[in-house]
Amino acid sequence: MSTVTAKAAREQRITIPSLLVRKKRGERIAILTAYDFTFASIFDAADIDVLLVGDSLGNVVQGQATTLPVTLDEIVYHTRLVARGARRAMVVSDMPFGSYQISAEDAVRNACRCVKEGGAHAVKLEGGEHIAATVERIVAAEIPVMAHVGLTPQAIHRMGGHCVQGRDQAGRSRVIRDAQAVEAAGAFAVVLEGVPEALAREITQRLTIPTIGIGAGVHCDGQVLVMHDMLGLSDWAPSFAKQYANLGSLASQAARNFAEEVANSKFPDARHSYQ
Repeated sequence: MSTVTAKAAREQRITIPSLLVRKKRGERIAILTAYDFTFASIFDAADIDVLLVGDSLGNVVQGQATTLPVTLDEIVYHTRLVARGARRAMVVSDMPFGSYQISAEDAVRNACRCVKEGGAHAVKLEGGEHIAATVERIVAAEIPVMAHVGLTPQAIHRMGGHCVQGRDQAGRSRVIRDAQAVEAAGAFAVVLEGVPEALAREITQRLTIPTIGIGAGVHCDGQVLVMHDMLGLSDWAPSFAKQYANLGSLASQAARNFAEEVANSKFPDARHSYQ
């Protein structure tokens, strides 16, 4: 492939059909969460395929203990910011707790807001068999759905914490049924979170849609990480989240240097002042 052709390929918008082609070709899919224009632009230019406006913003942006307090208005707002910075990447809105559990009609209405007001290309819902009918209704409204099974953070109270799912036979069977149910309902991809590597591999082989792993091993069709974990901006990160930079330390040192120069009247100097 020539340099010009490769550049053109990189600049083409990621679509549902192109992700399905990736699965068939065995080409991996890279996904990061994003919550604002600046990081969305940076990740988009770095050829990240999908930007997920995750309800994880409750933890890493708002300082909440769980994702449960995040509202639909907040997701729509942050999606709008991310969509402005995404020229190539697909933008997916996480549907927060309470935005799709009440009724399928409510779920469709709220998914429409993510697309119309936020500029999302798709939405993501947590759950398997019990939300399959809701997935089907949203897909019927021409809104693509990324599903999410295994460890589902919105069910933290039922699960008793962030516990690995599918380690015993009953749990394994449940996760497989959930993944197959959302595929049958029309989801274009499914996130597998917090499941054993062997189980994720089996599900990936069974499904025709891409699987996206987070704490699910290397055999998934793609991987997603929370940007704050990946960049070293969080105080705590799960064991499966690899840190590719330590921006937290760099930002802290920069702030210290700034404070010291202000205290010692070294900033602003002549170069940083109008004459």
